Amino acid sequence: MITALSAAKYIASTYRRMYSEDITEMKLHKLLYFAQRESLIKTDVELFPETFEGWRFGPVIPSIRHAFSDIKNSSVDYIDGYSKSILDETMCRYGGKDPWSLSRLSHGEYSWKNSRKGISEYQNSNNEIPIDDIRVDAKRVKERRQMLSDLGL
Repeated sequence: MITALSAAKYIASTYRRMYSEDITEMKLHKLLYFAQRESLIKTDVELFPETFEGWRFGPVIPSIRHAFSDIKNSSVDYIDGYSKSILDETMCRYGGKDPWSLSRLSHGEYSWKNSRKGISEYQNSNNEIPIDDIRVDAKRVKERRQMLSDLGL
């Protein structure tokens, strides 16, 4: 298992290499969320132990928010093969999407919606998103992908 900080550094570096620009903070948080979900889809094992919170524009890891300015210019930590494959797949699936599209995607997730119960759409919240709620989303996506595969799509 890697840390969210290691994953964030890898994503930021990969993004810079792929798109010749720095990643935005909003996009980084969304890609971290989708990477965590992707790991749960593949193996039902967390990619990193840090917990997301259900903020106004989607899932956020507070420690990454506080370290963001350092992350953009940091060297990449060692990433094991499994983690690298999950992060690379996440970048291929979602890296080219604009941050607001990713925000809309994350707003459709059960885990984010559940963390926002009773919270106005205009307010931030520090309600945690339990990993088991992300597992619910992972299961849904895995089933949809299998159905599409079975249909040859």
